[in-house]
Amino acid sequence: MHIVITGGSGFLGLRLAKALLRDGVNGEPVTTLALVDRAHRADLADPRLRLLAGDIADPGFVSEFLSNPVDILYHLAAVVSSEAESDFDLGMKVNIDASRQLLDACRKLAKVPRVIFTSSVAVFGPLADGESLTDASSVDPRSSYGMEKAVGELLIKDYSRRGFVDGVVLRLPTISVRPGVPNRAASSFASSIIREPLSGQSAICPVDPGTLLWLMSPRAAIRALQKAGALPSSAFTKSRVINLPGITVSVGDMLEALTAIGGPASRALVKIEIDAGVEAIISSWPRGWEDQVARSIGFEADANFGEIVQAFIDDDLDEQRARLALST
Repeated sequence: MHIVITGGSGFLGLRLAKALLRDGVNGEPVTTLALVDRAHRADLADPRLRLLAGDIADPGFVSEFLSNPVDILYHLAAVVSSEAESDFDLGMKVNIDASRQLLDACRKLAKVPRVIFTSSVAVFGPLADGESLTDASSVDPRSSYGMEKAVGELLIKDYSRRGFVDGVVLRLPTISVRPGVPNRAASSFASSIIREPLSGQSAICPVDPGTLLWLMSPRAAIRALQKAGALPSSAFTKSRVINLPGITVSVGDMLEALTAIGGPASRALVKIEIDAGVEAIISSWPRGWEDQVARSIGFEADANFGEIVQAFIDDDLDEQRARLALST
């Protein structure tokens, strides 16, 4: 079993790599696992692991890791929302041009690979009152990032229709709580307003507390990525695009959970400072969608936001605090 992960040194990429090396795929062990990224910070010590650094929009570099048979390609690499909005050319290069570059390389392989592409709530626009999203709803992005993810979805669907790849699109809710440091994603605050206070640091909330978010924990995201690699192709004959299950939570409810778990002192570290640019992007995203198709083939959601916060405490808080101590 040979697997490639683009964005392999990112948060989800590293966590997915650890899970695949540990669990294999459907009981079959991983033979080789290539992590592809611009630079690497992997702390994995495993002889099956290859670290490849370069530009995935460069055909020569892509040929280095997609010239031999690949069983599963996880395409996680992306320029995130606010960065794609501020740097149009970079977003197009990484989120569209590189995606096609990868798919064309897969097309040349002797064996058709499973290609798993992570998409986003950003492919949809705001909903009218009473309107709900289904797996069949048309996309209507209101940001460059959303447009680029929507194009990626269409590429996966058509390359799969032509038999070039066995593609699966996973539309991810916003992932919270991520360890690490804030990034340029518009949704970055959905982690920082929990992560920083629990680590004893202040945080800024750039949106109104009444703002609703569609969330998924890192644990649930990794389970979904693993399942997408293990399911038979017949599971995706009706649709190549899967709306993954999430939970709808207001920012105010998130802060209440922080207070309940971390105490009033943690809540006091969060300051509301509205950022019109971030709020405009976030307000264009849906607050949820119908996920019956995903649930019917075994994808699962988190129970509630308190469970998500507790998972961060159990999995990541000690390391987060240690990282902060080293940086001061």
